[in-house]
Amino acid sequence: MKIGLDIMGGDFAPSNCLEGAIDALASLPADVRIVLIGDSEKAKAYLKTKNVAEDAFDFIHAADVIEMGEHPTKALAQKPNSSIAVGYKLLKENGIQSFASAGNTGAMLVGAMFSVKAISGVIRPCITSILPKINGGFGIILDVGTNADCKPDVLYQFAILGSVFAKEVYKIANPKIGLLNIGEEPEKGNLVAQAAHALMKDSKDFNFVGNVEGLEVFEDKADVIVCDGFTGNVLLKTAEAFYSLSKKRNISDAYFDKFNYELYGGTPILGVNSNVLIAHGKSSALAFKNMMVLSKDVVEANLNEKIKTVFQ
Repeated sequence: MKIGLDIMGGDFAPSNCLEGAIDALASLPADVRIVLIGDSEKAKAYLKTKNVAEDAFDFIHAADVIEMGEHPTKALAQKPNSSIAVGYKLLKENGIQSFASAGNTGAMLVGAMFSVKAISGVIRPCITSILPKINGGFGIILDVGTNADCKPDVLYQFAILGSVFAKEVYKIANPKIGLLNIGEEPEKGNLVAQAAHALMKDSKDFNFVGNVEGLEVFEDKADVIVCDGFTGNVLLKTAEAFYSLSKKRNISDAYFDKFNYELYGGTPILGVNSNVLIAHGKSSALAFKNMMVLSKDVVEANLNEKIKTVFQ
């Protein structure tokens, strides 16, 4: 198995990317190779300072970088030798079995849609985030930013995608699916939420448990919480803010420490024809290490093929 890493993506590239890749070596089996995509000379020079042998990795040189502020579609077209464009070319040709980056999120999403493309039948691919539960477990929320506006049928598909992801990668048996809303009753919420509930309530595609209110998000009512990307992103950023505030106030709490995004590394884009993972631009070495481990888990789970089977 070969898992690709964009070493030019992120606010602290390439050092954090490379440090995370080095740390991941001890957590990955011998048959998993990390392919470093980006400036190979910088990568090799960094490895030398860490006394890490070059043959611990594979290298694919990419001279250009798509910066965070660049227009995704234009940048991909104008920079075919960028680390993101080269990574997607490798992924499409099966030179790597997954591709991960903390670079320009828009370029990663556009690249996925134009190279490996969406799975047939999937209206809108989406991304997820982990929600730690107060009982010690965790849940998954989707979408968290890809699709700000969603129709009811898109939310229905998110439930399918989240259910397969939770089952195959996180090994949650028969995951409970909830719809984020402002009340438990089916008639609560806006017109989209009401229509989505009507679609989901009798579904045989997943285990729907009804509406989930904000105060229940971190409890055990649901394993997968479905919402539009606007709402999901606001909820995610609010949760991250409480973690940051606890650190700033020197509060140590085992539960709130689980809100540290670094522990999870990144998220796959669900609903595309290969394994693509994206991460925070500010990702630390620990986040990159965990993203490499997650990449391996996603490939081993054969996630995109499982999703294809459901939609076929």
